[in-house]
Amino acid sequence: MKGQTLKPLVVAMTLALGLSACGNEDNKSADTANAAPTAAMETSAAATPAPEQTPVAATNPFFAPYNTYQDIPAFDKIEEAHYLPAYQEGIKRQKAEIQAIIDNPDAPSFANTIEAMEQSGKLLSRVSSVFYNLTSADTTAGLQAISKEVSPMLSSARDDIFLNDKLFAKVKAVYDQRDSLGLNTAQSRLLEDTYKAFSRGGANLDEAGKAKLRELNEKIGKLNLEFGDNVLAETNGFELVVENKADLSGLPQSVIDVAAATAKARGKEGKWVFTTSRPSITPFLTYADNRELRQQLYTAYVERGNHNDAHDNKKILAEIAALRAERAKLLGYKTHAHYVLEENTAKNPDNVYALLDKVWPAAINQAKAEVAEMQKLIDAEGGNFKLAPWDWDYYADKIRVAKYSFNEQDTRPYFSLDATIEGVFYTANRLFGLSFKERNDLPKYHEDVRTWEVFDKDGKLLAIFMGDYYVRDSKRGGAWMNAYRSQSGLGDERVVPIIVNVLNYPRPTATEPSLLTFDEASTLFHEFGHALHGMLSNVEYEAQSGTSVPRDYVEFPSQVTENWMTQPEVLSQFAKHYKTGEVIPDELVKKIQAASKFNQGFATVEYLAATKLDLDWHTLESSELQDAAAFEAASLKKMGLIDEITPRYRSTYFSHIFSGGYSAGYYGYIWADILGADAFEAFREKGIFNQDTAKAFRATVLSQGGSEDPMLLYREFRGKEASIEPLLKSRGLL
Repeated sequence: MKGQTLKPLVVAMTLALGLSACGNEDNKSADTANAAPTAAMETSAAATPAPEQTPVAATNPFFAPYNTYQDIPAFDKIEEAHYLPAYQEGIKRQKAEIQAIIDNPDAPSFANTIEAMEQSGKLLSRVSSVFYNLTSADTTAGLQAISKEVSPMLSSARDDIFLNDKLFAKVKAVYDQRDSLGLNTAQSRLLEDTYKAFSRGGANLDEAGKAKLRELNEKIGKLNLEFGDNVLAETNGFELVVENKADLSGLPQSVIDVAAATAKARGKEGKWVFTTSRPSITPFLTYADNRELRQQLYTAYVERGNHNDAHDNKKILAEIAALRAERAKLLGYKTHAHYVLEENTAKNPDNVYALLDKVWPAAINQAKAEVAEMQKLIDAEGGNFKLAPWDWDYYADKIRVAKYSFNEQDTRPYFSLDATIEGVFYTANRLFGLSFKERNDLPKYHEDVRTWEVFDKDGKLLAIFMGDYYVRDSKRGGAWMNAYRSQSGLGDERVVPIIVNVLNYPRPTATEPSLLTFDEASTLFHEFGHALHGMLSNVEYEAQSGTSVPRDYVEFPSQVTENWMTQPEVLSQFAKHYKTGEVIPDELVKKIQAASKFNQGFATVEYLAATKLDLDWHTLESSELQDAAAFEAASLKKMGLIDEITPRYRSTYFSHIFSGGYSAGYYGYIWADILGADAFEAFREKGIFNQDTAKAFRATVLSQGGSEDPMLLYREFRGKEASIEPLLKSRGLL
């Protein structure tokens, strides 16, 4: 997954990963990338430290160039004690930079106001890009504590800017003469986004309204952090310990080996440990014959944050929703969803509900047919029970095997992690002429991280790419892309981006490398699509770089990239047996393709259910506190969700929307999937590596970031509006 549009000035102060804080929670197909809080308002407020109290230690690596290749963060020198002083100094410097803009006696202009604001906050952005990446990818109790201290500082600093009357007057003066300034498209968009950021940030409120907005931001930010901390604690706090080998019946040996390694790492050698992380829970629910243990592990997953204890999230999420509704009304919007969607390509909740309602009937009917088929199998086997949610993966897999002679575990030997990485590199090379050179001598934040130089087809350095692929307790679940530095500048002044993909794959065992299922390998392609969006960016302003696009558009490039994973021409290049080197057999590829539409009723419904739940929470017009459990139950009943399916995320662990940047925006995956399915048709028509099509895609989509209206760019690439039919067809729902 990847984040939203980061507005001018907000870049430095909105790097706090909500989702990923995106997607970030461990999901089946959703992912995350740079999920900053929506409109930078999901942090809390408190007094900014007085400048004279801001310590500047000469040894703090944030205050000087890292003196490393391409200025990669000096991870080996950065200590936890450095963050708070760096934040304090960054806020101090940006405050001075903003004051200089205000005090400039010259008439406000695009250069001395808008561009000057865009250039402010460099130190703040520098420290935030490191800090919030690590709080998601390699967190510690110390980093979590610092996050709680820093969050109100950032929000207060943000409010000091966007609620400053004198600064807003200068911005408005430039905005009012926009038609006579001779600005290019990117400049016009930067000006408009800056003005809207002030307006949406409360600049038009009276003093009482501004004070209320600060109070609401403070409360919401604090609750966002509490929600995320509770989900992390709940996820890390449960383990299913299997002591009897007979209880492992049905599980592939590779899964058993990983569980044994997990047990050993947790001081339970000789046993097997399964957790609620996706690499652990998914194979267990799919293959474990012990129904009671499947129910136990599944229940632990879906009841996270719902135990009426210190980590319970029901009251917290209800208060977040209520405060967001109150804030939206204060800013002049009907609901929080109306506030959020104004900035997205969907524009309003009605358009989103209309889209979902187009897909839901076909999806729920298909899901009901899938239920009937599985129940028939249960009955035939003599099972005296009704299909339950913890049975779905298990019996769906049996039917998949019976129908298509396809067991996804059969794909693992052909998708070692190393080979799949080579597969995405091969695809990028064929499409765009990119080449990759691994560097083992560059700084990295964890020993698992791998780093590559990325060169364009002309041989020039294009980007630095990092991959952090293995599951660990210090990493939140899911998969995402982020930037340690975003691209900016054109020509010889182009700043090389530093991009990272973070995933949660099983670690190698003593006898096998990290082996992926076909679905897991597809996720790697998906996340690399986000990485390409960041690496191929070629814009002047950082605020418009790469994935700084509307939330419901950001998944589009990654959804397109997934398609190459399924093409026989690509599979033949990298999908090779890790022991024998045998290319994946054509027969297995055909089975994969035949089975690709299988179980799509379930997959679509569980996602749409979470999407509708998100919208229902955020179309509340009243700030009255809701009973979270009752509200969720009513929402699911209203949409007609069947008992056998649970939403992909229930409210109490829906980190995307309650501690991340996807509130009222989780629909963005299917919105972008429509664009992705339709766009790939252009490659199908002319050849999946057709250079004219690839060049057009790079020029109109991947390189432009948020410098132009994304839907105009899409229509320029495709030559028409996107159609929903390719998506429905690809999912077998027509």
